[in-house]
Amino acid sequence: MCGIVGGIAQRDVVPILMEGLKRLEYRGYDSAGVAVLDERQHLQRIRSVGKVAALKHLIDDADLASNLGIAHTRWATHGMPAERNAHPHMSGERVAIVHNGIIENYAELRQELSAKGFAFTSETDTEVIAHLLADVLESEPDFINAIREASRKLVGAYALAVVSPDDPDQMVVIRAGSPLVIGLGEGENF
Repeated sequence: MCGIVGGIAQRDVVPILMEGLKRLEYRGYDSAGVAVLDERQHLQRIRSVGKVAALKHLIDDADLASNLGIAHTRWATHGMPAERNAHPHMSGERVAIVHNGIIENYAELRQELSAKGFAFTSETDTEVIAHLLADVLESEPDFINAIREASRKLVGAYALAVVSPDDPDQMVVIRAGSPLVIGLGEGENF
């Protein structure tokens, strides 16, 4: 069980992401992390082991701010509590993803992606999704269509939030058999 939160707005969403993580911390206290697109449209990620308060110190020290980001609090299911297993997971500088759920076919997908040259740094099923999406983006440049195509290859129940510098004005969410709440506002969505 994990907690995911994301936001896109015309203001800094990092404080909102952190408040969301605090409220979701009961869903996972092994690690927490945030990924945002910075002013140069590059992905910036900060992760920590332990409770959300540890992540907050790192974010405060980094002076992180963005109008688009995703965040995660983790209860370890695949992989031990360690920074390398903390979300968000990335595939290069192309995709950042947070995930709640279990991908039942992650081992076979991991083998396929490893054979294609993708390097794995974690023990999680989430990193498999990030690399799978990056792989699909090589042949399907439309971000939404690539996410649809990648999700068809996933077996399990999950909710995802994804951001990419390839599509800096969108945060994409998808779910299959797992709940996901979306908040729509004026000029901002969470």
